Amino acid sequence: MWLLFFDSPNPHKRIRVGKDSGSPSDKSPTFFIKRPDSATGHHPEQQFKMVNLTTQKRLAASVLDCGKNKIWLDPNEVSEISNANSRQTIRKLVQDGLIIRKPVTMHSRARARELNLARRIGRHRGFGKRKGTADARMPTQVLWMRRLRVLRRLLVKYRASGKIDKHLYHELYHSAKGNTFKHKRALVEHIHRAKAEKQRERLLKEEMDAKRAKTKAARERKQERQAAKRNALAGEDEEK
Repeated sequence: MWLLFFDSPNPHKRIRVGKDSGSPSDKSPTFFIKRPDSATGHHPEQQFKMVNLTTQKRLAASVLDCGKNKIWLDPNEVSEISNANSRQTIRKLVQDGLIIRKPVTMHSRARARELNLARRIGRHRGFGKRKGTADARMPTQVLWMRRLRVLRRLLVKYRASGKIDKHLYHELYHSAKGNTFKHKRALVEHIHRAKAEKQRERLLKEEMDAKRAKTKAARERKQERQAAKRNALAGEDEEK
C-alpha cells in the first residue's frame, strides 16, 4: 500500500501529481505535487516520498484475525504507522485507534423478503421461471414419502392417546399405505366417521341385546303361566 501525504490548507483544491526524473540510485519513487498557493497564487513544487505500508497491513491482519482488505490505517498517522515493524507495536497502534478493523458489510434482506412474499402468492413462478420437469423440481416419490409420514405420525399419536384402538390403527395403517387418504384431513374425518359408526353399532347391539333379553323374559313368563294353567287343569281332573 502506497500513501502520499502532505498538509493541504484546502482539500477541495485540485492537486496535480507528476513523476520526477530523480537519480537512478534512489529506489523509492519520487513525485512532485503542484498545488495552488492561496497567498501568492503560485504553484510551488514540493517533493515527497511514498510510504510502503504493506508489511504493517499484513501484521495488522494477522493480529486482528481478518483479511488485509478489512484493515484501515489512519492516513494522518502514516509516519508513526510506518515505524511499526512488530506485532506488539501493531497491537499498541490498535489500542490507540490508529489501526482499525473495518466492520462487516451487511447485505440488506429487505428485497429478498419482498421477493419471497411475492412468491408465496404465486408471483415469479410462471413457465419462464421454471427449469426442469415437474418431477425433477419436486419428485413424486418425495411427495409420497412426506404425505405417508404425516399420516403415520397421526395414527401413532391417536393410538398413543387412546383415540383409536390397535385394531383400527392396523386397519387405517394399511389403508394409508394403499393411497386411500389424500391428506391428513381426510384421515381425521375417516377416523371420526369410523368411531361414530362403531358407537352406533355398539348402541344398536345394546338395544338388540336388551330387546332380546326382554323378549326372552316375556317368553319365559308366558311359559310359566301356561305351565301353571296346565297344572291347575290337571288337578281339577284328578278331583273329579
